[in-house]
Amino acid sequence: MSEHQPMPETDGADDGTDRRTDGQSADAAGERPEGAATDAEGAAADAADQTEDATDAAGERAAQTGADSVVASLEAAGVDTVFGVQGGAIMPVYDALYGSEAVTHVTMAHEQGAAHAADAYGAVSGEPGVCLATSGPGATNLVTGIADADMDSEPVVALTGQVPTDLVGNDAFQETDTVGVTTPITKSNYFASSPDTVGEDVSTAFALANHGRQGPTLVDLPKDVTRGETDAQPVEPEVPDTVRVQERAPADEVAAAAETVAESERPVVLAGGGVVKGDATDEVYEFATAHDIPVVTTMPGIGAFPEDHDLALEMAGMHGTGYANMAVTMTDCLVAVGTRFDDRLTGGVDSFAPDAEVVHVDIDPAEISKNVEADHPLVGDAATVVDQLADAMPRSPDTAEWVAQCEAWKAEYPLDYRAPEDEPVKPQYVVETVDAATDDDTVVTTGVGQHQMWACQYWTYTQPRTWVSSHGLGAMGYGLPSAIGARLAADDDQSVVCFDGDGSFLMTCQELVVAVREQLDVTVFVLNNEAIGMVRQWQDAFFEGRRMASEYPWVPEFDKLAEAFGADGFRIEDYDDVPDVVEEALAVDGPSVVDVYIDPTENVYPMVPSGGDNGQFALTEDQL
Repeated sequence: MSEHQPMPETDGADDGTDRRTDGQSADAAGERPEGAATDAEGAAADAADQTEDATDAAGERAAQTGADSVVASLEAAGVDTVFGVQGGAIMPVYDALYGSEAVTHVTMAHEQGAAHAADAYGAVSGEPGVCLATSGPGATNLVTGIADADMDSEPVVALTGQVPTDLVGNDAFQETDTVGVTTPITKSNYFASSPDTVGEDVSTAFALANHGRQGPTLVDLPKDVTRGETDAQPVEPEVPDTVRVQERAPADEVAAAAETVAESERPVVLAGGGVVKGDATDEVYEFATAHDIPVVTTMPGIGAFPEDHDLALEMAGMHGTGYANMAVTMTDCLVAVGTRFDDRLTGGVDSFAPDAEVVHVDIDPAEISKNVEADHPLVGDAATVVDQLADAMPRSPDTAEWVAQCEAWKAEYPLDYRAPEDEPVKPQYVVETVDAATDDDTVVTTGVGQHQMWACQYWTYTQPRTWVSSHGLGAMGYGLPSAIGARLAADDDQSVVCFDGDGSFLMTCQELVVAVREQLDVTVFVLNNEAIGMVRQWQDAFFEGRRMASEYPWVPEFDKLAEAFGADGFRIEDYDDVPDVVEEALAVDGPSVVDVYIDPTENVYPMVPSGGDNGQFALTEDQL
């Protein structure tokens, strides 16, 4: 069943304050709606109504206002880091955060950055990331990040300010129907209606974001609700009784699937993002290695199976390896775990795994047979169901010839590239060099484009939660703010590296100010080809080379731009620079940016044209 909950119908609004950090009210300029209180009046009332850091008999923070209740609920959920941008309608919540010793707030440069940082925090930690924004433009600026989290099933809780309830629907200053805007891109969202229940709303949103198939939730917080008095105490996150998630698949269906796997001659395990999010990597590893079954991953599933293992075929799909795509095309039994079979993976559905019986394991029944028909649908928690499948196996399939065939495909279609010394630096070489210079548990984040694909293909991922990117939405600009969120979620001894493109980096480079201010140890490699490279590649291949709006006639010197922000800047212009500069940049104890001048003619291959047959991948443009 779906975990989406019915939403109350309402419009969003704000009380007339703008989002300027100096606290100046728009009321002074005559923009305050008639009858609305000024911020100064509200602040005076707040000061009269609140006592500083009050605690109850149990030593817990006692909630005096709805805003206090919001913060207390975050504390009860174990939240230690939140990302956001201050503003008028969310100001009472920020005032309550001022008194919290448990929750650290990271002020981002833009609300989109806050959402992406929270998304990456959830991806690396496995626990919901939290972002805050004010009403109107603050809330709408979160939308890209929320949509990204929804597409990739990342746990995020968004808290948005809203105008007082008596102004909702009046087109008040900075009013937006945030609940209406975000309903299609959240698991659940709430319009907080009372100071007495707002804390429970936040706790429920947190629980739902982390329950079953993870995803984003949102609570819209009218200013009169967060300012209103309450004696409600915080509650720990709890999923509503109406929400049901099936943990185990029916035994008879598991037994039938196991028999199909045992009888197969060419089985493949397809590990999707749900394997990582469901903490099922150990179970998938044990199942595949016990029965000598090759493993392919989706792009969100990178890290679900160690890519240095003999059974690893790495990523399949549009820019997947030739050997992964051959295996998926020729398999007679596809054991797909935690994947939604999106079009970047399947290409044309009719040509995807055409001879396979499909065993589909997924916690969300809505994904079963949505894109690819499942012969054996197994709804349930990935780790649990894979264990069930392992226990039900009557015998191992005879895969010796099949494994040998997959090894032959690896030799026939290796990931390689030409790197003449008299030509510009190849981006693949840079990715490989950084990989060799860092530990296996290094977290890699990316923006979206060619650089993202090179980071997929030429980095060897051996551990889960070390690959963080925008998959389903494909949001350019994701790389840097996600590196910030990943840095704050990762262990102190883990490195965090971001591969970005010049086009993607320009969309969110303002977040460098956050990395510098917080002294976050992140290293950004801008693979600079002075173009939106993937668009240019498609224009050359499918639009007869008409490069409209894909090339940049001028871009800044990103190393100098980094220095202007206060980060360390480096530049790579030829092959001799690469090893030393990579080492120097990684050694910086804080943020650094490396502007890498790469070959502007380099493209991403293999490539399957959109809607094409994965078994007919192109290795050069001439083959498209």
